Amino acid sequence: MRRSKQDIIFDMLRAIQQKGGSIKPTHLLYKSNLSHQRMKEYIDELKQRGLVKEEQQKEKNMFLLTDQGYEFLQKFQQLKAFTEAFGL
Repeated sequence: MRRSKQDIIFDMLRAIQQKGGSIKPTHLLYKSNLSHQRMKEYIDELKQRGLVKEEQQKEKNMFLLTDQGYEFLQKFQQLKAFTEAFGL
């Protein structure tokens, strides 16, 4: 079964959250189960929308979850729980 765009975004943000709010690009690539090109496209969109930011930490690129990213995760989880409660 193919994942929707929202599910992919949720998976990516949740992977960052589970790593304490920051993750290396390679780790995100593996955890999100996307090709490098597709991950880059999604990351660019997430950065543009203010859900993720990219920073240098100890000479390594890291993706960090923003406050908006945490809020999106919370609201999306509520929506998933609501729809599952009705069997949708």
